[in-house]
Amino acid sequence: MSPLFTSNSELDKRIGKKTKLLILLLLLSVGVLVFIGSIFHTSVDNRHIPKLIISETNRALRGSIVSKEGFKLAFSQKLYKAMINTKNIDPDKKELFIKLFSIYSGIPARTIEKRLKKRGNVVLSYSIDANRAKYLKELARKLRLLNVFIPYQTKNGRIIKYGLSITESGESRIFAYKDILTPVLGYMRKKEEDGFTRPAGVKGLEKYYEEELRPIQNGFVKGERDIGNTIILNANSFVRPAIDGMTIHLNISIGLQKVLEALLDSAKKEHNAKEVIACIMESKTGHIVSIATSNRYNPDSIRKKDYPSLNVAAAEYTYEPGSVMKPITFALLLKQHKVNPMEIVRTWNGRYKLGRKIITDEHKEAWMSAENVIVYSSNIGIAQLAQRLDGIDFVEGLKDFGFTQKTGIDLPYEHTGIMPHVTQMESEIYKATVGYGYGMRATLLQLIRAYNVFNNRGRLVEPKIVADIVDPMGKHYSVVQNEEERQVIPPATAYKMQRILEKVVIKGTGTKAQVPGIQVGGKTGTAHIASRRGGYAKLYNSSFIGFANDKTHRYTIGVLVREAKKPYHYFAAMSAVPVFRQVVELLIEQGELVPDPSLGIYPKLRKRTH
Repeated sequence: MSPLFTSNSELDKRIGKKTKLLILLLLLSVGVLVFIGSIFHTSVDNRHIPKLIISETNRALRGSIVSKEGFKLAFSQKLYKAMINTKNIDPDKKELFIKLFSIYSGIPARTIEKRLKKRGNVVLSYSIDANRAKYLKELARKLRLLNVFIPYQTKNGRIIKYGLSITESGESRIFAYKDILTPVLGYMRKKEEDGFTRPAGVKGLEKYYEEELRPIQNGFVKGERDIGNTIILNANSFVRPAIDGMTIHLNISIGLQKVLEALLDSAKKEHNAKEVIACIMESKTGHIVSIATSNRYNPDSIRKKDYPSLNVAAAEYTYEPGSVMKPITFALLLKQHKVNPMEIVRTWNGRYKLGRKIITDEHKEAWMSAENVIVYSSNIGIAQLAQRLDGIDFVEGLKDFGFTQKTGIDLPYEHTGIMPHVTQMESEIYKATVGYGYGMRATLLQLIRAYNVFNNRGRLVEPKIVADIVDPMGKHYSVVQNEEERQVIPPATAYKMQRILEKVVIKGTGTKAQVPGIQVGGKTGTAHIASRRGGYAKLYNSSFIGFANDKTHRYTIGVLVREAKKPYHYFAAMSAVPVFRQVVELLIEQGELVPDPSLGIYPKLRKRTH
């Protein structure tokens, strides 16, 4: 056969070799591509190896509310979450884990055992306090050394090796004295912040000072890790400190507050009342040294029956004040020189017709002096004297005393009350009824602030619960006054009103308020409660607003007894006045007032402080 030609068998062999070489080359190329792809994937993929640089966030806490003596009334503490992957627990050492975790956490072993029945990641507790969290973190380290935790492999071939994890989960608000000073302190709601549960104020001081109490700055730490996954603090690490919220310091003493609340609790039972409220204000400064109610609640566990008690009634409950308005009306007349305290007023033997309205008096006299109209609480007398005021002068005068305006108290949701319009006040009926405390509404705090004018040389001040605010660096910030003190009436007029209010206690409707050695003055008020259906129900609000002074201290005090149902105790002289006297006696016991023996028995009192 010619060499130019090859046989079919040789041709087949050559084609076979080429095919094999081609396949081999193709396989080699694929292998190279796979290798390159693997290298690329490894370089860009997140590999599950321990990080050399780690970071931690240390969340700051809400500020505290502190009493006058320095006791923490409300403060925050961190809560921690304990988690574990049940697949990481060595079955042979599960019982050991349960026993140790129960001892360190305080959680019953049965509860832990029940929670560990679930496979995978399990939360053992959401509410571990800071102290227990510290011990549990140490326990986690010890358990690792005891090989209680073992690695396991996922379906994807990933090795999982986790132990017991203790992490910050939230912040808990602690009210150390349960229901004391509620509802003034207020209560909280929970809100989520980047997976961290924080409390926020809803009512009371917690709400009003939300911005000041709120944490200022979370802490942050970043640096190299050691073998135990702890950040090494050195020149290369970064640390930003946590800055907690500010501390709120009150004018209120927890000692006085506690005994006053106990007194009001007893008074509520004694008079079978819906609520008894009392407030004590330092006359010159406006500092609220106590504000209390018989209707309180525990902010840590609010129940449905507590809902009516969530509001601060002294600032949010408005009512027709009744006869405690008579001294305010009389002071406006004195200021405008439209009445002489010694002039004689006809009081018509206790029954007087004004237009279609019949006005009556409990103290039935034909005539009495103008100041005795206040001392014996004559509706007829003040109704006639009020006619001397122009409508606009009456309205503006009441506004000068702070009515229909916020008092400036550092509490949210304060109500302002209502009064007739200027045009209505031109009516003789409206002048009469407002003159003795009907046809208008006010809060107890508004009345206390108005009466304080008589005990503060005619000047109106803002009541304040908080003394000052202190930041984490120790810098003090004074509480901002919304307005400057106003001279409402001349000092001479205020002094005359003081004398008249003292006579109310010496010989008038407030004799049960007498406290030997203390200068006491004030006025009773017993007012029908308006019915929602119109007219007035057979229910009453009884109040006594006044002052108690010694040589160096001056206090303005208000007491309100709501809906006393014990027979005849709806009269202020039977309920609010005795409570007022007990409040003054508490001030003496607490060292806030010092009786002067030279004053003797109160009806003989003639000396007074200035």
